[in-house]
Amino acid sequence: MTSRTVTLLDVARAAGVSKSTVSDALQGSGRVAAATRDRVRAVAEELGYRPNSAARRLRRSSTGAIGLHLPRTATRLDYYMNLAFGAVERAQEEGFDVMLLAPTGVAGGGGSSDSAGPTSPSGTTSPTSPAGAASPANGPIASRVDGLLVIDPEVDDSAVPGLLDAGVPVVTGERYLGPTAAPTGAVICDNAASLTALLDHVTERGARHPAVLAPAGTSAWATALRATATSWARERGVAVALRTVPFAATPGEAEETTLALLRTDPSVDAVICAPDGAAPGVLRAAATLGRPVGPDAPPAAAPHARTATDALPRTPLLIASCVDGTATRSAEPPVTAVDLRPAAYGRACAELLCDILAGRTTPDTVRRHAWALETRAST
Repeated sequence: MTSRTVTLLDVARAAGVSKSTVSDALQGSGRVAAATRDRVRAVAEELGYRPNSAARRLRRSSTGAIGLHLPRTATRLDYYMNLAFGAVERAQEEGFDVMLLAPTGVAGGGGSSDSAGPTSPSGTTSPTSPAGAASPANGPIASRVDGLLVIDPEVDDSAVPGLLDAGVPVVTGERYLGPTAAPTGAVICDNAASLTALLDHVTERGARHPAVLAPAGTSAWATALRATATSWARERGVAVALRTVPFAATPGEAEETTLALLRTDPSVDAVICAPDGAAPGVLRAAATLGRPVGPDAPPAAAPHARTATDALPRTPLLIASCVDGTATRSAEPPVTAVDLRPAAYGRACAELLCDILAGRTTPDTVRRHAWALETRAST
């Protein structure tokens, strides 16, 4: 069987079943007994059978593609790029290409996202502006993809309602908090637990007045972090200085916010920065103010006070991040962070959508994605 392409008929003969039974068993469709399905799949694997993806798409009237919608700031953040590659990798294992959707910019949420770029070697398509704002169910998106991945959907993203009502299965990465139709499935992280773990960690390391630079925006992630900072402070009886920064705050924006914070509230002894890649800005602010970083760092010697900055205390500062990445791992000192495992998260989102499309799981499925706290020298 290795000298030529193995066909469905070859598998059917070897398994002692009909060709249609083999097709149903391999696609997870039809009424095939579990034992028969397992035997057929084992025989197919033994023979080295590979499905003809083009023929399979024709049989099921499939486009062979799924759409991927990311937040508007995604191209600036390593997290979303790693997530996208994970989603592409998992989708390709199921024979799907991934179409990257560009936002419509249409107010009111009536339109959908669209893309018309050629497929690249990575399996994604180049994003382009949509050709129009047709009704999603009858417009281009429903005819171009078999399903949609919508990552960190924001309530004020006008494209999201149209995507959720596009007439194809939709899996969201995190819950959608808006009032429109619910997605077909979701993969979620316990973001309240991850920030709680960070706050507990810095207080265990000696912090008595932590601060949180929480993200603005209407995504489930941003909303959960702001709410958790407030509830944790109330439940623990610890004052938390909460400051809001842009969802995709740059290191410069984080630095500016931290300088203002520490100058007005020098008793802050730990700063937890939420946005991906922004933590180096917090480190620069600490250096500017002469605040050594880390629980074991000796207090800096205070110079003769010639300016207001010189008069500020030089006590150690703990620094952590809600999102791990290159910026936190390569910082000096390396920054404690929550590893959200973005590539694995992208794979999990794509896997759930593929499972729904293949009938391997039911709609309304919600799966959880695990995170890990990576403690480093900054705390």
